[in-house]
Amino acid sequence: MGATPSSPGRRRADAQRNRDRLVVAASEVIGETGADASLEEIARRAGVGSATLHRHFPSRAELLGAVLHERVQGLCARAEELSTAPNAGAALVTWLRDVVTHAATARGLGPALSGYEADPEFEPHTMIRRAAQPLLDRAQREGEIAASVTVDDVLQLANGVALATESLPNAAHRADALMALVSHGLLS
Repeated sequence: MGATPSSPGRRRADAQRNRDRLVVAASEVIGETGADASLEEIARRAGVGSATLHRHFPSRAELLGAVLHERVQGLCARAEELSTAPNAGAALVTWLRDVVTHAATARGLGPALSGYEADPEFEPHTMIRRAAQPLLDRAQREGEIAASVTVDDVLQLANGVALATESLPNAAHRADALMALVSHGLLS
């Protein structure tokens, strides 16, 4: 017999869908207006009431933490997808452009999380470095990126571009345009 609207299985599935929609909506709104984004706007875009938002995320920091977690996991998954792309240098640059877009649209997400007790297993900087290293190693083995370039070099470069564009209108577009410009100097 299937789950009825009031059965526990159905409620859990609905709750997970609502939570997922809230994280997606929060990511969009934060990208547009920053970490102090309106919780009411987030709930509206997710198609839920503010009580549902607060049930899933009792504090702003918990919602921001969920957004950061989702974004970092997405970037790591994207690095894995690109690990078998035909051109290793282009794969690294594509991934770095994704990282820069994320960082440029985070709009104060990191500082807003100061004091937030995240899952101790979730270490965004370590995860990003681990995702970047195989892409860089492969690009270097294939002679597409200079052997002297380190993972810290490429991530600091990406961070610099993100910082330079995060307060601009259409930050993601500007960050991507600058990364396209920079990538010509990165590839050997």
